Amino acid sequence: MDQQATPLQEAPTRPTRTALGVLALCFALSVLGRGLGESFSVFLLPISESFGWNRADVVSVYSLSALAGGLASPLIGRLFDYSGPRSVYSLGLLLIGGAFLFAAYATHLWQIQLSVGVCVGFGIALIGNVPNSILLGRWFGPRLPTAMAVVYSATGAGVLVLLPASQLLIDHIGWRGAYQIFGVTALVLLLPLLVLPWRLFSTGAPHIIKEAAAELSDEGWTLDRAVRHHAFWALFATFFFTAIGMYALTPQIVAYLIEAGFPPLQAATAWGFSGVVLLFGMLGVSWLDGIIGRRPSVLFSYAMSVFGIFLLWLLQWHPNIWVLTGFVVCFGSMIGSRGPLLTATAMKLFRGKHVGTIYGAIAIGSGLGSAFGSWSGGLIHDVTHSYNPLILYALISVILGMIPFLVVPALRR
Repeated sequence: MDQQATPLQEAPTRPTRTALGVLALCFALSVLGRGLGESFSVFLLPISESFGWNRADVVSVYSLSALAGGLASPLIGRLFDYSGPRSVYSLGLLLIGGAFLFAAYATHLWQIQLSVGVCVGFGIALIGNVPNSILLGRWFGPRLPTAMAVVYSATGAGVLVLLPASQLLIDHIGWRGAYQIFGVTALVLLLPLLVLPWRLFSTGAPHIIKEAAAELSDEGWTLDRAVRHHAFWALFATFFFTAIGMYALTPQIVAYLIEAGFPPLQAATAWGFSGVVLLFGMLGVSWLDGIIGRRPSVLFSYAMSVFGIFLLWLLQWHPNIWVLTGFVVCFGSMIGSRGPLLTATAMKLFRGKHVGTIYGAIAIGSGLGSAFGSWSGGLIHDVTHSYNPLILYALISVILGMIPFLVVPALRR
C-alpha cells in the first residue's frame, strides 16, 4: 500500500514547485519594473533643478510612462497569446535597459519623455500585471487573487528598495549616473531570463488548464461583446478614477515631504517604507475578500485611502513622525490593494480564451488614469503653488473610483 501511495503523494509536488517558481519570477520582475517606475518621484526634483523645468513638464514624463503602459495593455495581452511569456518579458527588459541608458545622456525634455516616459512605461508593462496575471492564471486558477496580491505587493518591495537606493545614488553620482546603473542592471538581467525553462512555465498546472478548457465553451466572451457589457465599463471607471487619485499624489509625495520639513533621505525612505506596509495591505485585503466578501473588502480599502489622504493634508501643519507613519500605513498600504481583486473579478466575469485581451483593454483605464492624474497633479501644483487643491482633487477622484462598487449590479454581487 505504501509503495502505491508514493506516486500519488508525489504527483502534485512538481506542479506546486513550478507554480511557486513562476510566482517568484513574476514577483521579481514586478519588483524591478514597478520599483524603477516609482523611483521617478525621487528623480523629480534633481531633474527639475538640472534643467530648470517646471513641475508639470517633469511630471509629464511620469504621465507618459503610465499612458504608454496603459495603452499597450491590450497589445501585450495579444502578444502574450501569440509569442508566449519569454518573448514578452525579454522585450520588456531590453526596452527598460536601453531607455535608461539613453536617458542618462539626455539634454532635452523630449528625450527624457521618449526614454523614461514612453519606452520605460512600455517596458514596465511588458514585465507587469497583464502578462503576470495571464501566466499565473494558468497555475493558480481560483487562487489567482492571492497570487496576484503577492505580485502586486512587489510594487511596495520595489519602492522600499529602489527609492532610498535611488536617493543614495543621486547623492553620490547624480541622476545621470543612477540611470546608467539602472540601464546596465536591466540588460544584465536579460541573460539569465533567456535561459529559464519557459516551455514548462508556459504549460500551466494540468488541472487548472482542464478546468479552464471546460469553461471556454460556456462563456465565449470576445472584446467586442465585453465592451457592450456594463461590468466592463464599471471596472474601467474604477481603474481610471482610482489611478487618477493615487497618481496625482505619488509622484510628488517625496517633494511634498521635503517641503513640509523632512530631510530628503528621510522623505525618500519614509515613502519607500510604504513598500513594507503595502505587502500587508495587499495580503490583508485579499484575506478579507475570503472572509467578508469582495465588495466590503474593496470598500474598506477605499476608506483607508481616504483617511490616508487626510493625514497627508495634515502633515503640512504637523510634520511629525506619528502623522507621517499614519499616512504611510493608511495610504501606502492601500496603493494597488484593490488590483488583485479587480483583476480576479475581470478574469472571472470575462473568462475564456480572449480574457487576456479583454483584461488588457480594461487595464487601459488604469494607464489613462495614472497618466492624466500625474500630469494634472503637476499642473494643479504649478497653477496654484499649493498642495491643498491637489489633495482635494485626489480625494474626489478616489471617491469616484469607489462609486461603481456601490451602484453597479455586477460589482455589488
